[in-house]
Amino acid sequence: MAPATGYQDSSGHNPEVKTRATAPIGARRSCSMAYETVTFPMVTRARRELTVTLTVQPVFDLARGEPVSRRIRRTVRHRGGEPALAARGVRTLETVDLKRIDLQTLNHGLDLLHIGPEGTGVLPAFWRTLVSSGGRFALLCAELRHGAPPGTLLVEVLGGLERAPPEAIDEAIAHFETAALGVILHIAPDPTLARRLARVRARCLAIDFAGVEHHSARDWQAAAGLISIARHACPQVMLLNLRPEQGSAARGAGATHAVFSGMEPILI
Repeated sequence: MAPATGYQDSSGHNPEVKTRATAPIGARRSCSMAYETVTFPMVTRARRELTVTLTVQPVFDLARGEPVSRRIRRTVRHRGGEPALAARGVRTLETVDLKRIDLQTLNHGLDLLHIGPEGTGVLPAFWRTLVSSGGRFALLCAELRHGAPPGTLLVEVLGGLERAPPEAIDEAIAHFETAALGVILHIAPDPTLARRLARVRARCLAIDFAGVEHHSARDWQAAAGLISIARHACPQVMLLNLRPEQGSAARGAGATHAVFSGMEPILI
């Protein structure tokens, strides 16, 4: 992690870098592994103070039952929490702030992912950054990886896809579809949305199961239906915060990859 510890963000602060190891979950195969985090501050154009934390998580291939990739999970917190934002009458960030967060995430995240010659890394980016950049963000991803070992960087796009026309999503994806770049669409757990994205050329759909009931057999019926619809829309489906004991069932329903829950408490 030496390259990351010497990096300063736009506010002049050194990000805090930590390496932690998780405890085994107790499933058939341990779903946790050593991972790193980096936290850096940011001040928005409206002078609000944010804290951004990036955490590396293993991505498991459900058919092979082993980790095959590394994913960056990003948490953005406002100083004072949500009540502070509500008091100012602001609940969303401006596009310029989202772009700055994505830029810093790209800089720090590439160091955390350690993408090897045959490896794959997953990095988050906001939809508003992609749609407003006209392909420049994809060029920046390629430029920052110039000279690095060959491997694949997948950008996990989140926020606003529910309202975006499929044609606009397809156009944004086209800038990334190279041998070394690709896109994962992070969507809400909505079967209608998954069906609508069947016309979009994404490599993978990501669905966060933190808000999907999948504990009991009755709950799993609806969850399995959602997975099946998503798989018909896209060649690969990655489930986030999936309960480890549901890995085999998720594979049977059509999911290809998973980031399992239980590595640390889920924070919203």
